[in-house]
This record gives sequence, structure tokens and C-alpha cells, in this order.
Amino acid sequence: MRIDNSTFDRVEDFKYLGTTLTNQNCIAEEIKSRLKSGNASYHSVQNPLSSRLLSKNLKIKIYRSIIWPVVMYGCETWSLTLREERKLRMFGNRELRKIFGPRRDEVTGEWCRLLNEELNDFYSSPNIVRVIKSRRIRWGWGGMWRVWVRRVGCIGSWWGTRRDGDHWRDLGLDVWIVL
Repeated sequence: MRIDNSTFDRVEDFKYLGTTLTNQNCIAEEIKSRLKSGNASYHSVQNPLSSRLLSKNLKIKIYRSIIWPVVMYGCETWSLTLREERKLRMFGNRELRKIFGPRRDEVTGEWCRLLNEELNDFYSSPNIVRVIKSRRIRWGWGGMWRVWVRRVGCIGSWWGTRRDGDHWRDLGLDVWIVL
């Protein structure tokens, strides 16, 4: 491709603002690179996460505040297939197994790996796929809200506090912001 006196090569994929873009608009490569980055971020905090000095709750907070943002960067625009959802769930379960460690079987006394159901019992928060889907919905509703404000013409004053529930008042119209 040539623009003015500059020539640009055609490439299969490239990284732009931390996101992998492909010529096929395939999100699988992006998710693969995000999981690879998440794995690297796990290894950067592996020592505290494998320490017996920290509580499970603190380890989960570290996991959710350091590893999840790396994996879920740009997830609002992803359209996930079942295969990609499965990869994300496997990543989340693998990291949680590392945090919670093995369990001792009550009958045989042997150490064994935690099953997915047991992980869900220990970790009561939503899994990574559910969080991604909720972020997509919130992101989509944000766009719909902006379009609605433009069409209805809600140019009014902002009032209220965080506790009161911030809202707009325009010509007697109360609109609660749910985002």
C-alpha cells in the first residue's frame, strides 16, 4: 500500500495499544496473547501467591487486582465463542487451583487436585467469563445511554451525591444512571 511517498507492508497481524489485531478480525489470537500475558503476570507474583503466610482472601484480592486486569484488557469488545470461553475458564480454574492448593481426601488421606465444583464452592465470586460478559453488557449500555441522551436531548444539570443516586433533571425528567 502506498500513501504519498510512504510504502506500507500488508501484515497478518500487529499489536496496537496492547491489543493484537488480525486481518481476519479473529479474537482468538488476542485471547491467546492476553492469557500468555496473564500467565506472565501470575509468575511475577507467584511467590506471594504460593506463600502460606498470606490468607486465601488476600491471595484472591491479589489475583483479581493484578492478573485479571491483564487478561481482561479490552474484553468489552470481544465476541466469545464457546472454545474461547472454555480457554478463559481453564485459565481461571488453573490459577485458582494454584492459589487454593491441593486438598486431602478424607477417606484415603491422599492429596488430590480440587475439582471445578469445589473451586466454585471455595471461590464464590463470578468466574472470569461471567465478568467479561457483564463488562460487555455494561459497555454496550453505556453506548446506548449516550445515544439516548443525544436523541432525547437531556442537556440539563447534574445533581445529587453518590449516596443519593446521581441523576439528571431536565424539564421534569428524572433519569437514573445505572452504569
